[in-house]
This record gives sequence, C-alpha cells and structure tokens, in this order.
Amino acid sequence: MSDKAPVIAVDGPSGVGKGTLCQWLAARLGWHLLDSGALYRLTALAAQRRGLPLEDETRVAAVAITLDVVFVAGAVGASQVLLDGMEVGDVLRGEATGSAASQVAALPAVRAALLQRQRNFRRPPGLIADGRDMGTVVFPQAGLKLFLNASAEERARRRYKQLIEKGMDANLSGLIEEIAERDARDAHRAVAPLRPAADAEMLDTTQLGVAEVCEWALALAVQRLAVTVIP
Repeated sequence: MSDKAPVIAVDGPSGVGKGTLCQWLAARLGWHLLDSGALYRLTALAAQRRGLPLEDETRVAAVAITLDVVFVAGAVGASQVLLDGMEVGDVLRGEATGSAASQVAALPAVRAALLQRQRNFRRPPGLIADGRDMGTVVFPQAGLKLFLNASAEERARRRYKQLIEKGMDANLSGLIEEIAERDARDAHRAVAPLRPAADAEMLDTTQLGVAEVCEWALALAVQRLAVTVIP
C-alpha cells in the first residue's frame, strides 16, 4: 500500500544541496521524488500569472488545489517541470520566484491545500521527499529524516556562481540579504516553520562537496532502511 512505502525526508533552507541530494538518492534507489518546494514555487508563479496578489490567501489556495503540474524525472539537473503543459524549470529556479514561494508558503490555506497532494506522492518502492517541513509535518513517520544546513554566505556564493555560469547578472551582497530574509520568514511563519525534526540527522554542508553529502545520506539509508542500491 502507498501509505506503507518507505520515505526519506530531506529538509533545510534553500541552497544547502537538498535538490541535488534528493535527485541523486532517487536515482540510486530507484524511488519516486517529491520536490515540495517546486509546488510552492509553482503556486506562486501560477498566481502571479493570473494577476493575483500573493497575500490573497483564499484565491492563492484555490490556485494550489487546481495546479496543472507534471514532474518529468531525469538525471541530476535534467528533470523537467511542466506547468499548464509548458516547461518552467528555469523560471522556478529564479530568485524572484523563490521569494514569492516563501510568501505563499506562509499562508495556512495554501499549506493545507498542498498537504494531501504531497502525501499522494508516497508510493512503492519508496519516496525521497525534498522540502522544509517533510519530516515535521508532511511525513512525520518517515523512516529516515535528514536536515541540511549551510551558512547564508556560502549558500549565496553557490547561487551567485550558478547565475554567473548561466550568463545572468547577480549581486552577491544582495543574494546574501535575500537569503537571510527568506530564512527568517520561513523560520518564523505561524504554520510549519522551518526547523529540524526532533529525530532528524543533521549535516552542515558549508565545507562539504556534493559527493560527501550524498555518501553520508546513502550510508544512513542503508543502515536505517536496509535499502537496495542500484549499481
């Protein structure tokens, strides 16, 4: 049954490497992937495209309920997200959409609208759930809970490097400020604030490479859940 499928919940703020880790784990284990942050970004983007104020909780929640979204799995960095049939991956990863997502994620009606939708991603053989409240609210009984963190400065540097490599303009000091503001908003919202679950395994990725983070998580998955790893 779907509610018996194992779950690995991976939480933490933006820029700590959750997305890369979760895609890698899903590929190594052959499990399904939930990018919950994308659902909030999609809700914010769809609301903005319809000209709705992001503080209009009732109408934004209605958008969340009716989202026409499809996740197309692929290799790390090659997955696609379709909104109303159109690929929107690059737009979703933008700082403006991330900030807007943080605003709508603070709305209780939006979180309620997306809660069951997120839980529906749980099905055999297992689910890797990427978000900010996966281990505390969405899947509190997850067999393995991970919480990644890193300094705001390091996360801003990583984002700055990504933007420059894409030929986009970026301001490092501005990114640091935006990240700090988003962290504060996520940590102090009234519903499902960003915080590690009491039984989460914690890792600061500030000084770590991608391979180190992935191997740490895989070792815990093997130890705790006796998972089968795809060669």
